[in-house]
Amino acid sequence: MEPPSHQAQPHQSTQPVGTVREPPEHCEPPLHESKNPCRRSIRLQGYDYSQAGAYFITLCTRNQESLFGDIVDGEMRLNAAGLIVAESWKWLATQYRHVELDEWVIMPNHLHGIIVITDDSSQTAHTSNTASTPPINPIRRGGSRTALLPQRKPIGGLIGAFKTVSTKRINEYRATMGAGLWQRNYYEHIIRNESDLNSIREYMQNNPMQWEMDSLFDN
Repeated sequence: MEPPSHQAQPHQSTQPVGTVREPPEHCEPPLHESKNPCRRSIRLQGYDYSQAGAYFITLCTRNQESLFGDIVDGEMRLNAAGLIVAESWKWLATQYRHVELDEWVIMPNHLHGIIVITDDSSQTAHTSNTASTPPINPIRRGGSRTALLPQRKPIGGLIGAFKTVSTKRINEYRATMGAGLWQRNYYEHIIRNESDLNSIREYMQNNPMQWEMDSLFDN
């Protein structure tokens, strides 16, 4: 039996944008302008996805199945699987010293989040953003930085690590070893400036309230 559901609010950040490295001008449109983000896999040719910057990520469950909870009165209520996904997402920022998490929200069949890759290359744990020109300055969500890995993963590697950890944990909980959880691809959008960042934050904050109008709504 699953434990009682948890009422979740989008994880908000109101910090300002600093220096954002500009991607090429032909960058893809924001996710909320895409009809089906889970079916899009856009990577800019020649772009270094390990460089400092802010990236808007969307991950969808396999077959867009609603697995992580329900929207009740405009608010997301996480079930056990949703709570595991939340802890696995936060794990990224404790496992990799060059990763910060800005706004993120878990929906019934997908996750939206902003991952910030910093310029930090120190060999020890840190509790504040010490990069000289950080792309943005997100709020830390707490937790100690332990067992840091030496390698600097690009966005694709970070998403792969999150998928592996969250899938393993959920399969262990459900005793469904080897079962798939996520769609193979994911959507990413390189955040270009403060206006872009704030628009995406607002989109995520409003996502639960506008669930029935979402392209990923599963009724």
